[in-house]
Amino acid sequence: MKRALLFFGGWAGHQPRECADFFAGKLAGRGFSPELSDSLSCLDDRKFLDAFDLIVPLWTMGSISERQELNLVGAVQAGVGLGGFHGGMGDAFRGSIGYQWMVGGQFVAHPDNRKEYMVNLVKPADPIVAGLADFRVRSEQYYMLVDPLNEVLASTVFISKSAPWIDGITVPVVWKKLHGAGRVFYSALGHELGEFMDVPEQLELTLRGLLWAAR
Repeated sequence: MKRALLFFGGWAGHQPRECADFFAGKLAGRGFSPELSDSLSCLDDRKFLDAFDLIVPLWTMGSISERQELNLVGAVQAGVGLGGFHGGMGDAFRGSIGYQWMVGGQFVAHPDNRKEYMVNLVKPADPIVAGLADFRVRSEQYYMLVDPLNEVLASTVFISKSAPWIDGITVPVVWKKLHGAGRVFYSALGHELGEFMDVPEQLELTLRGLLWAAR
């Protein structure tokens, strides 16, 4: 049975505890043995991290030590999968460049805060999104700085009242990539847990992405 580590904390507005419990249950239903940690001390031991097939960070903002970053990045480069969503992975550890490089992007803004917008699938044949159609969400629309090595699976077009200079700009929403021997999956969706219940496409592609990332 594959093992998944979900570590959660940081800014409480993204409901890290609730998301960790929910996705631990979903991963268990797809054949994983999940383990939860509400402390970054789980990153202190490289051998501990190497024992997992998938690591899911749910820790908006915050900071990790240089040793913790080296352990996490090293485990992924050696083959442990990394997968996550929204600020829990894409706005974590802003001072850790090695972590951001591994993730493949960094949140910089969500103009107009929560709003309705379209998620457009750009590689519909990819197994993570196969059979799904473009869908609408009500969430924060993340403006991301992204790695050109990312394999983008879905994107969004910005139309903004508060930042009109970005009107018409297309920004990635979902991507996958390799970082060394490890697979990395990220989705910018998921400001609150309820979004996954409201939009089945969002939940399904997130779970498929986590399964794809797992070693």
